[in-house]
Amino acid sequence: MISKSSARSAARGPRYPFMRRPLVLASTIVCLGGMVPMAHADTAPASAPVSTAIEPAAGSYNRDLTLKQLGRLDTMNLQGVEAADGVNFDIRADEVVNGAQLVLRYSYSPALLADLSQINVLVNDEVAASLALPKEGAGQPQQQVVQIPPHLITEFNRLRLQFIGHYTQQCEDPQHSSLWAKINNSSQLKLSVSPIQLKDDLSILPLPFFDRRDSRQVNLPVVFARQPDNVALEAAGALSSWLGGLAAYRGARFTSSLGQLPQQGNAIVLIESQEAVQLGSLQVPAPKGATVTLLTNPNDPHGKLLLVAGRNAAELKLAATAVAVGSKALVGNSVVIDHLDPLSPRKPYDAPNWLPSDRPVRLGELIDTRQLSVSGYNPGNINIPVRLPPDLFNWREAGVPLDLKYRYTPQQESANSSLLVSLNNTFMKSMPLPSLKSLDGGENLLALLKKDESLPREANVLLPLGVASPRSQLQLRFMFDYVKQGECRDIIIDNMRGLIDPDSSLDLRGFNHYIALPNLGVFNDSGFPFTRLADLSQSAVVLPDGSGPQEWGAYLTVLGRFGESTGYPATAVTVVQAREVQTVSDKDLLVFASGANQPLLEQWADRLPASTSGNSHRFNLSDLTLRLRDWISPDAQANQRKPRLQVTYSGANSSTYLAGFESPLKPERSVVVIASGKPEGLADATAALIGGDPYKDSIQGSLAVVQDTRITSLVADEQYYVGDLSLFKRVQWTLSQNLLWMLLVTVAGLALVSVLLFLFLRSRARKRLS
Repeated sequence: MISKSSARSAARGPRYPFMRRPLVLASTIVCLGGMVPMAHADTAPASAPVSTAIEPAAGSYNRDLTLKQLGRLDTMNLQGVEAADGVNFDIRADEVVNGAQLVLRYSYSPALLADLSQINVLVNDEVAASLALPKEGAGQPQQQVVQIPPHLITEFNRLRLQFIGHYTQQCEDPQHSSLWAKINNSSQLKLSVSPIQLKDDLSILPLPFFDRRDSRQVNLPVVFARQPDNVALEAAGALSSWLGGLAAYRGARFTSSLGQLPQQGNAIVLIESQEAVQLGSLQVPAPKGATVTLLTNPNDPHGKLLLVAGRNAAELKLAATAVAVGSKALVGNSVVIDHLDPLSPRKPYDAPNWLPSDRPVRLGELIDTRQLSVSGYNPGNINIPVRLPPDLFNWREAGVPLDLKYRYTPQQESANSSLLVSLNNTFMKSMPLPSLKSLDGGENLLALLKKDESLPREANVLLPLGVASPRSQLQLRFMFDYVKQGECRDIIIDNMRGLIDPDSSLDLRGFNHYIALPNLGVFNDSGFPFTRLADLSQSAVVLPDGSGPQEWGAYLTVLGRFGESTGYPATAVTVVQAREVQTVSDKDLLVFASGANQPLLEQWADRLPASTSGNSHRFNLSDLTLRLRDWISPDAQANQRKPRLQVTYSGANSSTYLAGFESPLKPERSVVVIASGKPEGLADATAALIGGDPYKDSIQGSLAVVQDTRITSLVADEQYYVGDLSLFKRVQWTLSQNLLWMLLVTVAGLALVSVLLFLFLRSRARKRLS
């Protein structure tokens, strides 16, 4: 619970300080006379270059987004007499749209009748354009530029592409194979936007630093008014992990500077001082306690600064924690945090983003329940994100139980209707959807039918963890059989419905937490083992001596990545220098190094599979680069790619690498090193952790080298285990890993049985003789 006093404004304003539609309308009134008609599209042959640039208005700028960037990962396949697909796009709260274009890249069937077939472009269910499909362009790539009237665009938008196709004027098959159109996901939505000024009120947080309408990566500067100490860096880490958790799939990258405000845009500023502070043209008065202030960037009237200040380190961290966990309670231009109740200690594996392993989890908790309902004969996948704890032990486990409850509209006749269950695009099970004819009729069937004439069903599915990953996706797909009635009798009736009951559940109870380390794959995917506790209370960050903005930025970006994994800010992380490492000997250690400024790399050189100092570079190598394998495995022997040789060379180019090993300070504690020969090289490592299109490979093994956008995993040497197994499972696992022990136990067991049998038979013989 946060108690606070307002320093300037205490009046609560609306959550968002403006009305979207009136602003958009106002921005277009001046150009209504020259507005392009709604059905207009600039057409060009595939071979002709097309100018698609929007002339920006004064003070505006352009933003180009492909359908792939908007979430459409593959080509849109539109089939049948009528089909539609689309993507969502949203407009930031601090922007207004002046103009919009859709550069549409598509192809269509040569069998279509040009006068009866078309592609409609709809924005928020309003038609922006109808595109003819002439014979001369059929069967080859096409490109058209569609002008979208700005008044159709609001805060949250749906761009939908509708295909209407016919191949004959006589009776036709609505699902004929010649009825198709394909929309390439390289099609671009081009927006011309102008910035608008938000009010200086903390109630708008996390705006404008994070806006859920913006699908791009979060890039945010963090400014330290003075050289930060360890506690100031901990405060900054809490804020970066908070924003990283909000950014989610977008990713978040942080840069850092000392006493210098950005020339444009937004920034977070951390101030630890008992006196007034001058930052460029900004005069910040002396803090009166743990203070949080939102104000306009003096260098940019449309940018905002979030000032987090305190008279000492404790107050600074208090203010940062209040923002990270309680920003929704803050109101006004500036507040002083008087008190923050201590946060309850986190429990292992209780990260909000991870599936709990102590209770069943309803599917309705993982996805908006509206997305669990579909319609149509082939409505596509229901995709449910499933974040698993990365150390689930799946050796000799049948799989994760999925109690699946669903309803569907039964057809009069069908043979192939089914519900498909897949995990990470790997088929798991198919459940038939019986027709009314195949079901026994009578009162029992009528009793089962719901008021909406849907039929409830239930199935149990086991999802093997062998095909799962920490970032998995459960895919459910209704497929209804289209039964052809004959020529001139085939009509598609839109009455097919399918629903996954939100009370369907996944149950991780009964699984042990046990994993072989080091494993940079689970560090890359989930931040494990640091994120085992969501607040990072059992983790410490060891920064190099004389660290500066490059090292701070890398540290903040990695913590943002941890926040994306857990969904919780790192309010309990510890930051130390190398000389203080003994004070955190019982924690997992994240070590940063740039050049020769990290003495721990020399002290632990015998454990490191790599090192770089000046122009000298050393790397251990294995046959890992020559083989492909499944990384997420509980079998340590299957994971091993031990070093076979060592190479040392000299070169001017710096090397960037990530390495993992068991902590020399305490058994079963982990060390992950992120190192580069130069400070700026750390940005390559953090970019590789975020990943994205430029990266064909991901970080794996126990040693991975990053060169620009190329990742090479050199060694996989898993040497130790963390976690707990039940006694029976531990005995099984230990014996399975050691043939000699298994033989000894088998021989001992046989000997024991033989002795007992001998004594039993001898006793019976004595009784018989007596």
